[in-house]
Amino acid sequence: MSTNEPGYIALYRSGELERRAGRLGARLAECDICPRECGANRVKGKVGSCNSGYLPIVSSVGAHHGEEPVLSGRRGSGTIFFGNCNMRCVYCQNHQISQDPENQQRYEVGTAVLAERMLYLQDELKCHNINLVTPSHFVPQIVKAILEAVPMGLRLPLVYNTSSYDSLKTLRELDGIISIYLADLRYASNEMGRKYSRVRHYADSSRAAIKEMYRQVGNLEVDDEGIARKGLIIRHLVLPDGIAGSEESLPWLVSEISPGVAVSIMSQYHPAHRAYKYRELNRRISPGEYVEVVGLVERLGIQNGWMQGMESPANYLPDFSADEPFPARKR
Repeated sequence: MSTNEPGYIALYRSGELERRAGRLGARLAECDICPRECGANRVKGKVGSCNSGYLPIVSSVGAHHGEEPVLSGRRGSGTIFFGNCNMRCVYCQNHQISQDPENQQRYEVGTAVLAERMLYLQDELKCHNINLVTPSHFVPQIVKAILEAVPMGLRLPLVYNTSSYDSLKTLRELDGIISIYLADLRYASNEMGRKYSRVRHYADSSRAAIKEMYRQVGNLEVDDEGIARKGLIIRHLVLPDGIAGSEESLPWLVSEISPGVAVSIMSQYHPAHRAYKYRELNRRISPGEYVEVVGLVERLGIQNGWMQGMESPANYLPDFSADEPFPARKR
């Protein structure tokens, strides 16, 4: 096997990829794919807590030039934005596709079409990777699409771009399939997760999930051109009033994951969607709040990663009603 070959190709050759696709698909009959474990029979089209049935929902496909530099490179990260979500963040900037399930039903596709979209990003747009955005509730369908895409020539690294509200049982089926985990660390408190994202035990679930992701892929590794080939990247969005729990989350990453973990500190918070209903969320972060997190990063000795400046959040806000959801920008 080529050292540059993604692990899912060897899994395909051995038959293990097909076995995993079968196991994951069977679990949709009484869905326990994410931590909500709602039990819906999605095989028969019943809608689960994620507002999704059997068919994957693909809301947007394209070359994204605004991800972290190791993902976007020169040719862009090949993003596939999945519709709906297993979280309900009141400030979600992607709410057009994550929290409007009736509108998203028209974007349902079969796994064969999803496989073709992956190949389009690879062969036509020449992207550096396939970036699966909000994939947690569609893991069985994604793995089946990969199974169909490999014999057609799929060979790019896969990025699992997640809120980290993921099931350990599901993540273990992705071992060797996913090359790069791009994982949020949203809150340090279960209470904050319940209040602002309508999920139980977010802090506990996300920390356990991130440990499993790190076990699989380790610290970030890049190729000779500086493009990610393997590893974990943690995104931490700074929220107003310390809601993100940076003072707890960042030291936890250093002590429990790795001092060398790659961390992307994001200052782009904008009070989108229903944030206006919450006084504490109805504003951008202040320069002082940003400087405080920057100082914490420095004190902890975190040297791998990126820091967004305090430029206008309009540079980062998508519009999924447009052909190109994201404004042209460089991170």
